[in-house]
Amino acid sequence: MRLRIRAAALAAATVGLLALAACDPQRISELKEGVSTEADVRDRFGAPENVWDEPGGARTFEYNRQPAGQVNYMITLGADGRLVGVRQVLTPENFARVQPGMGMDAVRRLLGKPAKVTPYELKRETHADWRYLEAPNQSKVFTVVYGPDHTVLRTQTGEDLDAPEFKGGK
Repeated sequence: MRLRIRAAALAAATVGLLALAACDPQRISELKEGVSTEADVRDRFGAPENVWDEPGGARTFEYNRQPAGQVNYMITLGADGRLVGVRQVLTPENFARVQPGMGMDAVRRLLGKPAKVTPYELKRETHADWRYLEAPNQSKVFTVVYGPDHTVLRTQTGEDLDAPEFKGGK
């Protein structure tokens, strides 16, 4: 019985996250660069997962849609507290910026929180996965492989086998 309750709770949480991500374009359209404030951002997106300090007093709010979603947003506010920009960071351009030797914190700063982190003790590696959508409509996973010193060894991209199109027996 407890397993059913947990499964139902997990399903409800997943549906809630998907609904939340579906509202993002509307929320973003309500924000205006140079006009919207931190309060406006928080009203639409809630508390950020992380806040990153930028040069000159600006701050970037990290809003993740992982593991159920396929985007992560970085919303930057200037030193004056006004919106500077909104970026969806799970892009091929950002993935290409992840290079061997880069630290785990720098990757997190670039891509946001991953969908999943899996340690492989025997290999002395940790894999971090980000789910994303590749044009025109392919669900993919970008994986960063870290060594024991928490620096990037390599990256890889593959099909997202947890995506709905694969769950239906495809």
